[in-house]
Amino acid sequence: MQPRQYPASPPSDVYLFGTCVIDLFMPQAGLDAVRLLEREGVTVHYPRGQSCCGQPAYSSGNPDQSRDVARSQMALFREDWPVIVPSGSCAGMMRHHWPELFHDDPALAQQARALSERIYELSEFLLNVLHVQYPAQPQANEDVVLHTSCGARREMGTRMHGVALVDDLPGVRRLEHVRESECCGFGGTFCLKHPDISGAMVADKVASACATGARRVVSADCACLLNIGHAAKQSGAPLVVEHMASFLWRRANGLAAGEEGQP
Repeated sequence: MQPRQYPASPPSDVYLFGTCVIDLFMPQAGLDAVRLLEREGVTVHYPRGQSCCGQPAYSSGNPDQSRDVARSQMALFREDWPVIVPSGSCAGMMRHHWPELFHDDPALAQQARALSERIYELSEFLLNVLHVQYPAQPQANEDVVLHTSCGARREMGTRMHGVALVDDLPGVRRLEHVRESECCGFGGTFCLKHPDISGAMVADKVASACATGARRVVSADCACLLNIGHAAKQSGAPLVVEHMASFLWRRANGLAAGEEGQP
C-alpha cells in the first residue's frame, strides 16, 4: 500500500458517507461522527440520496449491480471535498474497488479515481488530517479491546489510526487479544452463505475479547459490531459493543456509557 499524501491544512467542508448499516441499525454512530467533525470546525454535508457503497453485490459476484450502485453514489459528491466514511470496509470499497468497476469506461473510471483520492476512513481523517486532541475529562477508567474490520486493516490500513486515537484518551486502557487480527465472521453475505463457519469465527472473537477482562469492544465498522454484539448477547457473554465515533465522542466529553444515547 502506497503512503498517502495528506492535505497541508484541514478542509473547511467535507461530505459524510453514512453507510447503509449506520443508517438502518446504528444511526447514533453517524450522528457522533458528525459531532466529532463539527467539533474541529468542519462543516459536514450529507447528500440525502446516498445509500450503499455496492460492496454486498460486489463481494457476491454481481459487478453489474455494484456498478449501478457506485455510479449513482459517485454523482452525489460533486464538490472537491473529502468524503469521510465511518466504516473501513465501505471506505475500502469506494477507494479501491470503485475505479476497478469502470475499467472499460474511461470517463467514469477517471471520475472514480479522482473521487477515490478523496475517500477517508473516519479515524484516519481525524488523526492525520484534523490532528485531533481530546482534553482530559473526569470520568471512570475503562478497559476496551479493539476490532478492526478486514477492509479497514488490509485495504485502508487504518488499524493504527484507531489504536493511536484510543491510546491518547485519558483513563482508557486498550487491551490486545489473541484473535484481534482475525475476521469476525460477518464478511457481508459470507455469514449468510456459510453460517456455521461464520458462527464459529465470531464465537472465537467474543471468547478472545472476554479473556482479556475487558467488557467493551470498540470498532469503526458497524457491521462487525452488530455481529459481535449479537453473538455476545446470544451466548450470555458480558461484552458490549460501541462504534469508534461514539466512543471517542463520549470519552472526549466526559460522558458515561448510557448518556447521549450511548450503549
